[in-house]
Amino acid sequence: MNLDQYLPVFLFILIGLSVGVMPQIIGFILGPNRPDPAKNSPYECGFEAFGDARMQFDVRYYLIAILFILFDLETALLFPWAATLKDLGLYGFLVGLEIVTILTIGFVYMWIKGALDWE
Repeated sequence: MNLDQYLPVFLFILIGLSVGVMPQIIGFILGPNRPDPAKNSPYECGFEAFGDARMQFDVRYYLIAILFILFDLETALLFPWAATLKDLGLYGFLVGLEIVTILTIGFVYMWIKGALDWE
């Protein structure tokens, strides 16, 4: 097994992690740390928190979130398909067209059923 093929992937992961983690570490080390009671108090819009933090959300919120994730992931998969479309040929184009058609039918169905209405 030749691991040289995985070097770009490893470098991509390493650089991505370092871009996300290094600013936090640098900020923690170099940033000022002067806590006082006002900074450590709970903050919610300028006044003390009230009510229960474990309130229930409407089911429509979860439905919209799941639908967003579904369509966001599906459209994110279209980018690699479009980038390799020349190599895929007619068959690859037809398969991608089928996926886009299914997504469009699903979107229209959700729209007709009112799943995207937020009242």
